Amino acid sequence: MKLIKSLAVLGVALMVPMLAHADEEAAERLTHLLEPLKTYSADFDQQILDGSGQRLQEASGHIWLSRPGQFRWEVEAPYHQVVVSNGQEVYLYDPDLEQVTIQPLDTRVTHTPALLLSGKANALTENYEVSRQQQGTTETFTLLPKSPDTLFEDLKLTFRGEQLRGLQMSDSTGQRTAIAFADVEANAPVESSRFEF
Repeated sequence: MKLIKSLAVLGVALMVPMLAHADEEAAERLTHLLEPLKTYSADFDQQILDGSGQRLQEASGHIWLSRPGQFRWEVEAPYHQVVVSNGQEVYLYDPDLEQVTIQPLDTRVTHTPALLLSGKANALTENYEVSRQQQGTTETFTLLPKSPDTLFEDLKLTFRGEQLRGLQMSDSTGQRTAIAFADVEANAPVESSRFEF
């Protein structure tokens, strides 16, 4: 379940705070970066850290996203696991246990961070307070949910050269999930079968 919670999708911790921009300008800039993104594919490395920064779990694999609402999150190590959504349902498959769990997709972007990337970018301003910090060509957006009924307390998206390279989120227990993306392909064709279980 931690894997579904950390989708977001699915980054890199913010290093040095730089220029903070007004919320409206930050939301417009983030929408500008996300709106053209129709598909996204990347390798990922994920770490889950407790409140003191102690590493609890590590994983690596590949992610595919396609608008609207489709994603596939495939963990290759330390054990194989697949989370896939066709835009209506989410399938969590554990090959070792030969078990699949099926849930309806919660289309509220505050509940499913992956929908930030695979959903509608203009929903950001409705659901989040957005701020932006920039250092050189690296931009980090911090999203604070307006609703208290969310899976996370804050979410950070890091872009380098206008390409999404990291995601980090924290929950109410202080636990942090950090995901770094590599070998990124944006708007490359992705077969629809990727999003069918």
